[in-house]
Amino acid sequence: MFGCVLRRVCWKRSGARRSVCTTQPEVRVRFAPSPTGFLHLGGLRTALYNALFAKQRRGAFILRLEDTDRARLVPGAADAIEDMLEWAGIPPDESSRRGGHYGPYVQSERLQLYSQAASSLLHTCHAYYCFCTNQRLELLKREAQRSGHVPRYDNRCRHLRPEQVQEKLALGVPRVVRFRLDSGAEPFQDLVFGWTRHEVAAVEGDPVLLKADGFPTYHLASVVDDHHMRISHVLRGSEWLISTAKHLQLFRALGWTPPAYAHLPLLLNRDGSKLSKRQGDIFIQRFREQDVLPESLLDLITHAGSGFNNNRIGRRLDELIEEFNISKITTHSALLDLDKVHEFNRVHLQRRIEDPHTRVELMEELRQRVLHTHGSDISDHAVLEPHYIQRVLQLRKGHISCLQELLGHSYSYLWVRPLVSLQQLKDVCVCVCQGHISCLQELLGHSYSYLWVRPLVSLQQLKDVCVCVCQGHISCLQELLGHSYSYLWVRPLVSLQQLKDVSAEAADIAAAVIQLVGAGGSVSSTERLNRELKLLTSRLNTTHSSLMRVLRLALSAQQKGPSVAEMMLSLGEQEVCVRLQRALEP
Repeated sequence: MFGCVLRRVCWKRSGARRSVCTTQPEVRVRFAPSPTGFLHLGGLRTALYNALFAKQRRGAFILRLEDTDRARLVPGAADAIEDMLEWAGIPPDESSRRGGHYGPYVQSERLQLYSQAASSLLHTCHAYYCFCTNQRLELLKREAQRSGHVPRYDNRCRHLRPEQVQEKLALGVPRVVRFRLDSGAEPFQDLVFGWTRHEVAAVEGDPVLLKADGFPTYHLASVVDDHHMRISHVLRGSEWLISTAKHLQLFRALGWTPPAYAHLPLLLNRDGSKLSKRQGDIFIQRFREQDVLPESLLDLITHAGSGFNNNRIGRRLDELIEEFNISKITTHSALLDLDKVHEFNRVHLQRRIEDPHTRVELMEELRQRVLHTHGSDISDHAVLEPHYIQRVLQLRKGHISCLQELLGHSYSYLWVRPLVSLQQLKDVCVCVCQGHISCLQELLGHSYSYLWVRPLVSLQQLKDVCVCVCQGHISCLQELLGHSYSYLWVRPLVSLQQLKDVSAEAADIAAAVIQLVGAGGSVSSTERLNRELKLLTSRLNTTHSSLMRVLRLALSAQQKGPSVAEMMLSLGEQEVCVRLQRALEP
């Protein structure tokens, strides 16, 4: 009776509608995934919106694992979910791993609470024992499908007499506990969908609360946990919107004040299809393995939807927290374009490079990954000194989308020890070519230059590259290890004759540029360097295009790539002079 009285107080009619009491002394939200799989984009979006809501209001963000579906549990999924939240930068304030005052945070460790709630509902006649077998339930389902109706339980055991129930209990007949749904529907106000109502009793049978094995269903467990963990707001997917009517009836039957609800619109593929775990590419671990930055992923999934005062690419977590506005969330599904992930990653990588604090971490990560990738094969002379790495990152920051691009095969010669001895040359001819070349000259050409050319080694060169290369052209660091930027790491083998094939004035061009660069000051910006080179063209008996082609070939042995001025700026004055002088040697 006490539960019934308290229920009437909490749900007292106000005017023409009943209002739900949602006032809480503290904002407490929860992300409650089931460890039947690993965290995917849809789950991350739900977790993120909860975290943003809590952080904006200085509340608590709780991770609760709903592991009551014992048959579908995936080993390791529970730890992996929290690992991915930590990687994404939105770790929970309370969880099984972090602790808290309202644990345990795993439902399988809270069975006594669900049993007590079910007993209370049985005592107040809001619930009843159901003894229907699985075979009978399956027959009901098939019959409904044959007649074109939605399968539903017929509430048969709701009408058992007390003596019949006691007899079956005494005989130990397997049973579940079902909730007695009220007819009609009370409207409730959702923070996203507004006032809504669903007459669940008209379309569904009484739901199971406690299964035969003693484990609760989602409906009972979520209500009990939200109450005992003092959850103030529930932000979850819109697929649970209809079930909210059942949950509110449960809160009322137990005499508890329900939280406020906000149902988030679905996150769909660009073509409007539902995100599926079978896609494989929606799992957060997969993005991490692909070198996608966590802030890029958060930016991508929020940019696809709503809930912010404005929508722009490049927002980091602190900006998402500041700009989040739950009243701006629309009921329209959010369309996610995964093809844009590299675009977002390029922008956020650039921001990391520009930020002095995150740049230091990025530089050290690149250094460690190079060491891990190439190990003992790293050249004795190719020391990855911090300032050089910084320069590489700065100059190519808009061209690469991830660090991994710097570690590919195309740039392995940046890190590995070059072959220099005669015996090594002989071994290369025997072991590498395998019929792929027709003469030694081909082997000594650009395609095989990684076998013997000297990498950049000086500290100053290492310092200068990071400052000048990126200019918003790369989306990940891996791009710096590709063919287009091999000039950063390898001194090319280019003969004077090759330069003369481009321009008869090649020697004069090289000598003039050496004098220009050696005088100092010209290699300070691409703008100044371009002006100096144009003035130099007017003094030489050549065209500007010829001058640029000679310089590009001498500096990189390539016919295309970054601008010549950018190459010279990234290499630095000393290295430019060294390369041009080598090209002039007979």
